[in-house]
Amino acid sequence: MKTLYLLVPLAPLLGAVLAGFFGSILGRAGAHIVTIAGVALSFVLSVIIFQDVQAGHTFNGAVYTWMESGGLKLEIGFLIDQLTVLMMLVVTFVSLMVHIYTIGYMAHDEDNWPADSKAGTHSYQRFFSYISLFTFSMLMLVMSNNFVQLFFGWEAVGLVSYLLIGFWSVRETAIYANLKAFLVNRVGDFGFLLGIGLIAAYAGSLDYATVFGKAKELATMTEAITGWPLITAVCICLFIGAMGKSAQFPLHVWLPDSMEGPTPISALIHAATMVTAGIFMVSRMSPLFELSDTALSFVIVIGGITTLFMALIAIVQTDIKRVVAYSTLSQLGYMTMALGASAYSVAIFHLMTHAFFKAVLFLGAGSVIIAMHHEQDMRKMGGLRKYMPITYATMLIGAIANAGLPPFAGFFSKDSIIEAVHFAQVPMAGFAYVCALAAVFVGGLYSFRLIFFTFHGEERFRHGHDDHGHGAHHDAHDDHGHHGPVEPHESPKVVTLPLVLLAIPAIGSGWLIGTILYGNWFGDAIVIAATHKGMAAMAAQFHGIFGMMLHGVMTLPFWLALAGAATAWYLYILRPDLPAVIKQKLAFPAMILEEKYGFDRFNDWFFAGGARLLGRGLWKGGDQVLIDGVMVNGSAGAVGWISGLVRLFQTGRIYQYAFGMIFGVFALLTLWISRA
Repeated sequence: MKTLYLLVPLAPLLGAVLAGFFGSILGRAGAHIVTIAGVALSFVLSVIIFQDVQAGHTFNGAVYTWMESGGLKLEIGFLIDQLTVLMMLVVTFVSLMVHIYTIGYMAHDEDNWPADSKAGTHSYQRFFSYISLFTFSMLMLVMSNNFVQLFFGWEAVGLVSYLLIGFWSVRETAIYANLKAFLVNRVGDFGFLLGIGLIAAYAGSLDYATVFGKAKELATMTEAITGWPLITAVCICLFIGAMGKSAQFPLHVWLPDSMEGPTPISALIHAATMVTAGIFMVSRMSPLFELSDTALSFVIVIGGITTLFMALIAIVQTDIKRVVAYSTLSQLGYMTMALGASAYSVAIFHLMTHAFFKAVLFLGAGSVIIAMHHEQDMRKMGGLRKYMPITYATMLIGAIANAGLPPFAGFFSKDSIIEAVHFAQVPMAGFAYVCALAAVFVGGLYSFRLIFFTFHGEERFRHGHDDHGHGAHHDAHDDHGHHGPVEPHESPKVVTLPLVLLAIPAIGSGWLIGTILYGNWFGDAIVIAATHKGMAAMAAQFHGIFGMMLHGVMTLPFWLALAGAATAWYLYILRPDLPAVIKQKLAFPAMILEEKYGFDRFNDWFFAGGARLLGRGLWKGGDQVLIDGVMVNGSAGAVGWISGLVRLFQTGRIYQYAFGMIFGVFALLTLWISRA
């Protein structure tokens, strides 16, 4: 089986190498064939390995040792258990659908490049190489059995996301977005690296099994410099890494701007790969996090803030992709709350269901963008339902699942998270519970606002493409110069087929709740302390999916989600004139939401502006004054001054030398007499 384990990540890597280095030879068709074949093989092998794990066969071992220093081994190895295979299936299936979808979405990518741009040469092949490399990186991350390989995959997905977000490199907005994503993630990765360093220093190993075996011993130690409890310091540092990668407040600012990349990578980043890496990592580290209630409290608070406050921004967005992006932030907050509530299996369950319905929403948004000639402003859409029935049906499924309404997948996972937070026994769990309930209403509102605004009501695209005084951010596609009315159309089958295939698990994957959450499905892959009894209480109240749905419709979250959907219907179908009135009446709160709480402005002023001031100060004070003025010109001036002084005594006149000798003898005699 070890050969199969190796083939899972190496198949996408081979496709990436072939498409990247030999794309000019393979051509467009050859590039997408080799990459899709690689990811398809990876998915099939993941299914086989999943069945093997279900039969009770797990694996934990090294493939090879990279280096050994002072007894610390740096290895490449695999840990194949229930948690790993679930992530493998989700990553490979969603990635496969995105690869197929990309054939249709990027078919006319040459339109996005200037005619004389060298970067646009073979861009189609290059994009397929990047997304296949992205899949390889994520698989290496989830299959790792040690922190070395985990960190490799962690940084690799960050690097490839940088390349993909800035794929249309001729546009300044894309370059700004990928640089922003790269720098914000470096902040989180610094904390992540500190956590790994503490583990290496105190546990003496980077192997998961060894570190987890010493977890209770680590919990009795304190950090030597600060005196903090070691396990709390380790967990918080690791979670800071997750805050960057999984876009948690306040390191969330990079993710909405990543919409500057092509829509397929938006789906891949936001659905099943990069942003879920932090959720997976914390779940894998459950033996450590369970020993620190302080760390769990920190996690649940950050999750609660992200869930509610990012959902609120979604209700004022007019860019169709950014609505889905802020929805992703909110849903990631739900997963993070579940982690803080010691409901790791619930977080992974929501990660799985979210991967399917969010991929549907992103790829559906891309289908709408294609139909609208690369327009993304929802205010220039409306009435698209009759033109795009397949896209509409699949996006409606995604929206219902996203809102958490039964019997769709999102209901089971989101309702389980709310219950887990309600039963949580860590400080600040009550605050997170209030945030979760409020976000349920907002989630129903923005989910159906997207559907009603885009697919129902007046056909606003017939009014032309004037800007309405709006300065919204658009996808890089928007520069094609389309003006006047457009005639929408359903996307080709290569686009709609992945939508349909993803919509199926967006409906039914939640029905696996009994097996995944309450059947001890994860086994030893996830550890929960005996003092954290939330999952046990939930298991005692679970009576099957139909019992859960019946109970769900009688609880507050269901009615809050329904109220959000009803509010969206009233505002955007029955009274479409009201949103403008409400915005005028609530101008100040609306401005705060449109400004995204001022985080971008603050970061530009404090960090970017501060960096500019620091750079100018280093240039003026450091380069010009210290280096040029003191060290270079100063040393030359000092040599000149000393030379001028010496020149006074080196005149070539005999009487001056004689006087000097007499003065020297007199000085020596004076010194000798004074000592005597």
